[in-house]
Amino acid sequence: MKFEITTEILINAPIDIVWKTLTNFEDYKNWNPFIIDVSGEIHKGGKINVTIQNDATSKMSFKALVLENQENKQFSWRGKLLVKGIFDGEHKFRLEQIASNQTRLIHSEAFSGILVKPFLKNLQTKTKPGFERMNHALKVKLESQ
Repeated sequence: MKFEITTEILINAPIDIVWKTLTNFEDYKNWNPFIIDVSGEIHKGGKINVTIQNDATSKMSFKALVLENQENKQFSWRGKLLVKGIFDGEHKFRLEQIASNQTRLIHSEAFSGILVKPFLKNLQTKTKPGFERMNHALKVKLESQ
């Protein structure tokens, strides 16, 4: 089964500033309520460790492979549970310049594997709102500077 979450938000900040904040993973702990840690090699082909937190009681860490790191455009990774085909996710941050001081963030993840169906309710009720909380926190951080 496959399932995709796609969220987007307009941020009143230049694309390069949004990119710098979005890819400054060391600072996530200070503002990001959903993805609380990313560490490792962030170049294409690099391996990273990601920790997400849906709520105060639900924290999960996993290893992922960086698929893309195109400055001011897109950063993506692919993670999997144990082996490919069980529960895989391709996570993307894509930026579009709307105006010199306005950027659209398209934040998405495509899930696939045999456990997508049993996890579907959780993806809809916890993961998608987590994306939206992160998007909003990024907007607030950048627009209040």
